[in-house]
Amino acid sequence: MKHKLEDLEKIATEVRRDVIKMILHAGAGHPAGSLGMVDVFVALYYEILNHDSKKPDWETRDRLILSCGHICPARYAVMSHAGYFDHKHLFKLGEFKSILQGHPDKRFLPSVETTSGPLGCGLAQASGIALAARMDGKRFRTIVITSDGEHDEGNHWEAVAFAAKNNLSNLTMIVDRNNIQIDGYTEEVMPLEPLADKYKAYNWSVIEIDGHNFEEIVSAVNKARAIYENPTVIIARTIPGKGVDFMENVPSWHAKAPSDDQAKLALKELRTLQGKIKEYGE
Repeated sequence: MKHKLEDLEKIATEVRRDVIKMILHAGAGHPAGSLGMVDVFVALYYEILNHDSKKPDWETRDRLILSCGHICPARYAVMSHAGYFDHKHLFKLGEFKSILQGHPDKRFLPSVETTSGPLGCGLAQASGIALAARMDGKRFRTIVITSDGEHDEGNHWEAVAFAAKNNLSNLTMIVDRNNIQIDGYTEEVMPLEPLADKYKAYNWSVIEIDGHNFEEIVSAVNKARAIYENPTVIIARTIPGKGVDFMENVPSWHAKAPSDDQAKLALKELRTLQGKIKEYGE
C-alpha cells in the first residue's frame, strides 16, 4: 500500500462530505451509489491507477471507464482531491458549461476517457479500448466500473461475450454490487444471482470482495493484473449510501437530492466519523 490505511479512510470520508454538498447544491443527483463507491475510487486514484493528474493525456496511463455515469460525484470529488482540477468546480455540478456535468462529458472534462450516460455501454467501450491497446502493443490497463442494475441491459452481456472471446486479459471490470437500482432492489426488479457463476460461464476470472475494504480492493486489482488467460471481473459488494445511516440500503436514495436538513444531518454524521478516524490514526 502506498498510503496508510487511516489516510485513505480520511480521504474517503472527506470525499463523502463533498458528495453530499455537491448534490445538495445541484438540487439533483445520485447519492446512494456515489457514496457507496467512494472507497473504490479512492483506491483507484491513490493506490492502483498508473496516472498523472498533471498529464491527463499521458499516453501510457491506465484507462478508467465509468459506465454508470450517474455516480460521477464520487469520481469528480476524488479527482479533485487527487489534483485534476480546483476543488471549487465540485460545487458547479451540472451547471451550464460546467466542466462537471451530471454525467461525465469528455467535451467538458478531457481527463475522463469517455462520455457516459446510457447504461450498459461502458463495457463495450472498454473492450474496444483494451482490444485496440493489444493490437497496438500498448501495455496500459483498462478498468471499467459498472453498476449491478445495468446488467439488465442486453448490450452489456454482448460485451461480456466479446471480451471473453477475444481473451482481453488487459481488461478488468469492477461491478458495484449494491443490490439497488432506481426501481427498487435488484433481486426484485431482475434477479442477478448467481452473478459470479454467470461470469464464470462466460469464461471470465471472478474475484469477489468487500467494496469498502481498501486492502481487498487493491489486492483484487493486482491479482487481475497477473491473469493472462481471460478478462477479470471484480464483484465489489458495497453499501449504497455508505456513511450516512438514513441513506444506507434505501433504494429511494438512488436518485434524489437531500433537503437542507437532511444534508446537515448527513454532514454531521460524516464529521463524527472523520473525528473517529483521526483519533484512530493518532
